[in-house]
Amino acid sequence: MTTTTHASDLSDATASQGTVCTASLARYDRELREILAAAAATSTSAGFAPRWELPEPSPALERFFAPSTVSAHELGRRTGVSIGLLNLMHNPRTRTTKTFASLIIVARAVAHIRRTGEAIMIVTPSSANKATALRDAVLRAHETGLATEEELRIVSVVPSVSAAKLWDSPLTREGGVRRANPVAVLRADDPGHVKHLARTVVDEEAEALFAAAGIRLWHTLDLANYMVADAVRALFERDSLPHRPRIHAHSVSSAFGLLGHFHGQQWHTGREWPAEGAGYFLVQHLGTPDMVASLYHDRFDYRPRWRNSGGLVVQDEDPRFPFAAYAPDEQLDPTFYTRTPATSPRMNEIIRRQGGGGIVVSLAECLERYPAIRELLAPHEVELPADPRRLREWSLVMALTGVLNAIDRGLLTHSEVLVHASGSYHTGDFRPASFDHLTPVDSVDDLRALVRRAAA
Repeated sequence: MTTTTHASDLSDATASQGTVCTASLARYDRELREILAAAAATSTSAGFAPRWELPEPSPALERFFAPSTVSAHELGRRTGVSIGLLNLMHNPRTRTTKTFASLIIVARAVAHIRRTGEAIMIVTPSSANKATALRDAVLRAHETGLATEEELRIVSVVPSVSAAKLWDSPLTREGGVRRANPVAVLRADDPGHVKHLARTVVDEEAEALFAAAGIRLWHTLDLANYMVADAVRALFERDSLPHRPRIHAHSVSSAFGLLGHFHGQQWHTGREWPAEGAGYFLVQHLGTPDMVASLYHDRFDYRPRWRNSGGLVVQDEDPRFPFAAYAPDEQLDPTFYTRTPATSPRMNEIIRRQGGGGIVVSLAECLERYPAIRELLAPHEVELPADPRRLREWSLVMALTGVLNAIDRGLLTHSEVLVHASGSYHTGDFRPASFDHLTPVDSVDDLRALVRRAAA
């Protein structure tokens, strides 16, 4: 097991609100437009996609981008390592960093609608957080007058194991609006099958639906969508944090956020390999530890040898994996569901060139660290519930557990690490979408019928 940490073990912790950039997507409007224009040359998106453009600046667009606040906080030092927090969870309607990419995606859709008069229906597979954030961005476009309910709609596809993490919203509750913006829940053993389902329906239905109803289907699961939005992290770092090398730690499934930060580093430095400030540390859980396994063993299926001890499984041969866990394949958080991610070779290349590393954490380790992490975050207006059973999004707790474990094990010795707070919410933060308002699907035909009804 890990060594128990107390908040007092982290010296010089501050209770300040940190450095804040409100509405960062509006603040960096000019540079984001340039980054978007450059992305057009590298995107490999199949099928329809809007141009890499944003609507013209306006008060409505500024209101739309309002939730994209970023802040940085000093948490303290542990055995010579300075630990900071990059808070990307300021949107109270999502509490995750998925807000940033979702706002950019929907803004691109709005620009297309205004330029052509064509309606757009976004179709997105998700493990929950992306669906919540994209649906919130669509709702914000309606609320700010950037697009009408007829012009912009969204169909989300989530695995049943994640359905309880979906946030309720007016798009879910109101009958007519719900039918135009449905959430499909896939009943399947493999959560990742939602990606195949969504891609297949869009490929097969796009032309016919546009011909019949004048609605464009847009499958938004393109890495470039996230790289552009997450580049704002690097712009904020450039302008708001001391210019010195640091390691960026992140709970990852495919590491889109870190790739986006690296893209932003490349953009503002003008270098393919930025010399400073772009080392990366991956934190994963035992359910999907593939990126860490690939980084250190060049294979996705590597696992340490476990043995039973006192009701736990334990191992001591690989410090990059938990020393104790409840099960070798436990699912700490179902939103981290991607296996053998295509982004892994690129992250391996970046880490081996720029520095960093990775670690896998267990639920047992997170629970042991939980009281200290809760105390550590409280002065910085990041609330964890006293009872960890109320926590529904474990990303931030995972990241901090991984960083503390790595420091204690001598795996993370860099002078400074910045933890990207990509998600944390509990039962008091949201009301789950009612299961009566979700639509079960089992096949491509089921989802096809749902998309057609949404377009009617």
